[in-house]
Amino acid sequence: MTTFKGSREAVVACMMDLAETDPKIVFVSADSVKAARATAFVEKYPKRYFEAGIAEQTAVAIAAGLATCGLKPYLITYGGFITMRACEQVRTFVAYPHLDVKFVGLNGGLIGGEREGVTHQSLEDLAIMRSIPGMTVVSPADGNETYFATKAVSRIKGPAYIRVGSGKEHDIFPSDIGFELGKIRIVKKYGSDVALFTHGFIMDRVIKAAEELNAAGVKATVAEVATLKPVDVDGIVAVLKDCETAVSVEDHTVIGALGSLIAETSADHYPVSLIRVGLQDVFPESGPADALADAYGLSVADIVAAGKKAAAKKRA
Repeated sequence: MTTFKGSREAVVACMMDLAETDPKIVFVSADSVKAARATAFVEKYPKRYFEAGIAEQTAVAIAAGLATCGLKPYLITYGGFITMRACEQVRTFVAYPHLDVKFVGLNGGLIGGEREGVTHQSLEDLAIMRSIPGMTVVSPADGNETYFATKAVSRIKGPAYIRVGSGKEHDIFPSDIGFELGKIRIVKKYGSDVALFTHGFIMDRVIKAAEELNAAGVKATVAEVATLKPVDVDGIVAVLKDCETAVSVEDHTVIGALGSLIAETSADHYPVSLIRVGLQDVFPESGPADALADAYGLSVADIVAAGKKAAAKKRA
């Protein structure tokens, strides 16, 4: 298996593999060929490439139209532009008629967005897409998982959103990791003192935090929730019952995405104490990705502190 160093490259590699056997796969761009690292697709399949220019609402409408003709469009551009600038088109033209359009949102979060600032970072995208009926939402952790997540999403009919980053993500998983849509993954299990739920490109920090917690005598379970919709209720509840207390860690606002998902699932099925680590209702500044994450409460030390606090609140 090929090892993918970046999530953008992984998505396009999967699209090209799918396109070899499925002539219905097409690519819709909003002046995003280079940003998507999709030049190879355009060169190999020029008649399956549709360019809308810097007009994301138009790009979604084009993708919707192609889908009504039986094609399988992948629309790739910055996640914030898909989910905010073109939100009405995504909701009404694609999700409402349940068309088979796959959206790939670049620059997910602070770490995924590098230095381009709040206009190009996707900080609310998952919350927006989770709220749209019938929308599948996935947020893989590295290039290898992104390849398999894209393949898994291709097997379902209907709209989906795949969150990717800048292409400079840390390697987490081996090249044959695979991906089971709609299921959580236990990444590390030192014990059951606290559950650390996470997803996306902050995974390496959560794994490091679990290692530091273990050294400090707090035994954590790291659970990846790469599919934010549909929710793996049974998997999440099993972890909650095992650990009795939880921390959610996400490179996203704490409102509406993973933190809300865990809180909702816990409240409905198995109430436990939950600490939500993520952007606390603020707009971040621009700057180097890792430095930004540290500055806005997403450092390894912040995750460790949350894990210790949560473990201390564990029900007797």
